[in-house]
Amino acid sequence: MKKLPYLLVLSGLISAPALAEDSPHSLSANVSMTSDYVFRGISQSSGDPAIQGGFDYSHSSGLYLGTWGSNVSWIKDFQGYQNGSLELDLYGGFRNSIGDTGVSYDVGVVSYMYPGEKAGATDADTTEVYASLGWKWFSLKYSYATSSGTFGFANARGSNYLDLSASVPIGETGLTAGAHWGTFKFKNNGPQDYDDWKVSLAYDLGQASKSMSGVTIGIAYTDTDATSANWRNITADATDLSKSATSLWIAKSF
Repeated sequence: MKKLPYLLVLSGLISAPALAEDSPHSLSANVSMTSDYVFRGISQSSGDPAIQGGFDYSHSSGLYLGTWGSNVSWIKDFQGYQNGSLELDLYGGFRNSIGDTGVSYDVGVVSYMYPGEKAGATDADTTEVYASLGWKWFSLKYSYATSSGTFGFANARGSNYLDLSASVPIGETGLTAGAHWGTFKFKNNGPQDYDDWKVSLAYDLGQASKSMSGVTIGIAYTDTDATSANWRNITADATDLSKSATSLWIAKSF
């Protein structure tokens, strides 16, 4: 199946319910396709494409709830599940800004769920609480694992991830440059620790045509300093999930 036409079909079918303009409630949706689903520097799809999408609810007070999903391959190929190819995230929190300072904050909780037959493998489901601060184009986010396991590593409650990111619009061109650095510390699983980094460039196609409003395309390069032996699939191909990768993506928001 050709994935790009499939994505565009999805874009035409998924829409958020309309709400009154003065309502404190808002709903939004998104759908995207990427040539490689990379999360915190680690490929979740072994370098293969992924189709993704989600729905979000927000209230004018700052409260928000959402869900997001993607196909993944690491559940079987790295973790050793008998079957499973889905990531489903549920999250909620509160975000707001501090007066006219330009400073924003966000606190919440997210649950990453990976349904499938574990076949004796460690449960990959993970719950994190997080807090972030933002200023103009920059953000700093700290995530702390409260579940006993962290993405398939046992006895890892207390693992944490620190994320420093920037997203800078380039004038009125519709282009946005991005940069990211992160560090993952695994409780009781020190050999898995690593840093990761990313640079990206995105273009808002709505800048060129109103008919493409809400459609964005982009390219990203990611890399890590992870020990490759600790991040290889257990399948015959032994793909290194932590190696550098360049990915392309297209997304539609509603």
